[in-house]
Amino acid sequence: MGRATAGSARRSRRGSAAASSPAGGSRRGRGKKADGSPAGPGAQAEPPGPGTFNLGAQSRRWAAFQERHRLSCEEAARLLLDAYEYRGLVKHTGGCHCGAIRFEVWASADLHVFNCNCSICTKKQNRHFIVPASRFKLLKGADNLTTYTFNTHRAQHTFCKTCGVQSFYTPRSNPDGYGIAPHCLDDGTVQTIVTEDINGKEWEKAVKEHKTIRDMSKP
Repeated sequence: MGRATAGSARRSRRGSAAASSPAGGSRRGRGKKADGSPAGPGAQAEPPGPGTFNLGAQSRRWAAFQERHRLSCEEAARLLLDAYEYRGLVKHTGGCHCGAIRFEVWASADLHVFNCNCSICTKKQNRHFIVPASRFKLLKGADNLTTYTFNTHRAQHTFCKTCGVQSFYTPRSNPDGYGIAPHCLDDGTVQTIVTEDINGKEWEKAVKEHKTIRDMSKP
């Protein structure tokens, strides 16, 4: 799984793979060390290509991890990245009533939920918590969603065509994120819910004066 040494992926004039050596046996490999780094003073190493990385002393451990959990390299890398980027968060799953819409979202187990009293949020009881778009993934049902907008048309009120449930939407306050309905999450991952009232009847003033709502959709 380690990164290929310089020259190992090169082709000879005959078209066969040229074996690399510590001395940099192939012509194109001259001037580089066996690990691909430059040999001369002041020379700069070429950045690794997409998907190439040097695991060093962790190569055997990585291979054993893949084999033990039966993961491809991509699956193992995704698991590692999720664990690092989403540390302190849990993966919630949820969806609409009929099951046509399913999603997953990374968020805290302790949710900060907004209770807005604007005209539409009042009518549909739109309590929601906000996450960055990068932490939300629609698993199924993209073709079964429809969208309602009004006024500025910045908020995208998406709901299931079949059962009419809005399990998530794009808030006007956070167009770069999603508002998730906590009551549409599956059981077992939420520990606590703190609800904050927000005065949507004076939306511009309320959002301008709020200290953190805009940042909630930033990764």
